[in-house]
Amino acid sequence: MVDCLGCRIAHGLEPTYIIYDDELVTCVLDIDPFNEGHMLILPKQHIRELEEMDEELSLHVMKTSQLCANVLKQRYGADGITICKNGGVFNDLGHYHMHVIPRFIGDGFTWSESQFDTGAKQRLAETAANLKIYFHRVLGKS
Repeated sequence: MVDCLGCRIAHGLEPTYIIYDDELVTCVLDIDPFNEGHMLILPKQHIRELEEMDEELSLHVMKTSQLCANVLKQRYGADGITICKNGGVFNDLGHYHMHVIPRFIGDGFTWSESQFDTGAKQRLAETAANLKIYFHRVLGKS
């Protein structure tokens, strides 16, 4: 899709730093990295959300994330790897992309706690029971 920035990046039509490329995905350096080596995995097929991916592509993205993590650990001696994906209104590319971020002790990267008490912690049992019902519905089980 010419009007999709993610597609243009995945197909090498935008100025980027492509570091890995195969028939299904392209890996590029993030233009605003948390740490050196922070990369994005983008499918070449136009996909907006994780749940739109077929099993083959989903598995390929995960295998590529393993490859990227291995490379980052070898190259930078990373203490760990953070992998994440932002969806819906938080997807700033309008195209599925997975972040693979090398992490280091004391790097300042945080997964912050919510600043608002939503009461979710007090409803864990209720939430679990409710979500199990939805898993059964999605999986077609009674």
